[in-house]
Amino acid sequence: MSTLLVKHAQVVATMDDDRREIADGGMYVEDGFISQVGPTAELPGSADEILDLSGHLVLPGFINTHHHFYQTLTRAVPGAQDAGLFDWLRTLYPIWARMTAEHIEVSTKLALAELALSGCTTAFDHLYLFPNDARLDDEILAGREMGVRLHASRGSMSLGESAGGLPPDSVVETHQVILADSQRLIETYHDGSIGSMTQVVVAPCSPFSVTTEIMRESAALARSFGVTMHTHLAETMDEEEFCISTYGRRPVELMEDLNWMGDDVWFAHSVFIGDGEIDRMAAAHTGVAHCPSSNMRLASGIAPIRKYLSAGVPTGLGVDGSASNDGSHLLGEARMAMLLARLDAAPNQNAGDLMPARTALEIATRGGAAVLRRPDLGSLEEGKVADFIAVDLSRLEYAGALHDPVAAVMLAAPVNVDFNYVAGRAVVANGQPTSFELEPLIERHNRLAADLLA
Repeated sequence: MSTLLVKHAQVVATMDDDRREIADGGMYVEDGFISQVGPTAELPGSADEILDLSGHLVLPGFINTHHHFYQTLTRAVPGAQDAGLFDWLRTLYPIWARMTAEHIEVSTKLALAELALSGCTTAFDHLYLFPNDARLDDEILAGREMGVRLHASRGSMSLGESAGGLPPDSVVETHQVILADSQRLIETYHDGSIGSMTQVVVAPCSPFSVTTEIMRESAALARSFGVTMHTHLAETMDEEEFCISTYGRRPVELMEDLNWMGDDVWFAHSVFIGDGEIDRMAAAHTGVAHCPSSNMRLASGIAPIRKYLSAGVPTGLGVDGSASNDGSHLLGEARMAMLLARLDAAPNQNAGDLMPARTALEIATRGGAAVLRRPDLGSLEEGKVADFIAVDLSRLEYAGALHDPVAAVMLAAPVNVDFNYVAGRAVVANGQPTSFELEPLIERHNRLAADLLA
């Protein structure tokens, strides 16, 4: 049995049911699981590894519930810089169609490196196109090298432009290929056990890129294996108009008809959702991945995040694709969620309308765990996995903010974390990755990105 003692943190913000914040706190970890959390004086005095976090704030690891790793290769593409979602996609589809297995591998590593350095310990990725020799296997195997928990999706697009969909026919697949490969990947890689490092998600891309048949069949397949389901929904008014004109239903109504509601389902974005639809999602325990930066970057709109939280809709955080966010900084995304929710409350806000910093932290931790259906994640308490991050409170960014260190991490400028532990193992230590070198990875990634646009 391997053990880890974390001691003398200035504050441990547990995010447990009681929201305990422990001064001079720490944890005792056995084989990757927390066995004790409390004041340092009450913890065992020895362990195989001792981590003194004096002067640091310790938090549960952040959970990213929506991303597109491959899009790190197409940040700031000139033709897509100032476009809304549909035109943005039309610009980028032909570029993404040139990707190979190597592009998937390298973009996965770079995205996970960026996420890990910004406090992420569990990441969901939505990969929905597989050109040339690219497979989801390339992402899963690359992810294992990075040390972050990965929920990898076998996404799909089956409704090409010639059949009334948005994507070009060159990047869509047949139903047979999609379903057969989804089953293969679940049987090969999915681990549904407590503390699992790899899970597979079934994830048709969006209402405007897949058929209703593949939505129904994907749901049936996912539930036969007990895996979760994900898709984009209600991201833009264009999407809403597409659903009404094509199917005679609003996006949520369409999902209900297709058997895509339940505690095993979550939607990305969900900007244009009405009050009654929110209530139905809450009743079904259907979750949302909130992507504030992407929604602003593409001018999609402001998701009704406060209504989701008030109604009890499981709500997590997503950086979304790095071509619509142009970054993968999860701590920064949590701060952005808080600020955008505050802006959405203006100009007639009342006392209590402004999202507190701790609520944003809950979305990034407990909220993400609820969305991904991971009761073993999201808080620091006995029996849960030892996924935690720490930031040095002596940094410039926190000068003058130590009246409330927990709030400071949200209100002050976002930083990279100093420590990131997953299952009790260091992924980031003293601000540096422990298992890979950044410079060669960045160099290789930039070369591949340039090749895509050549």
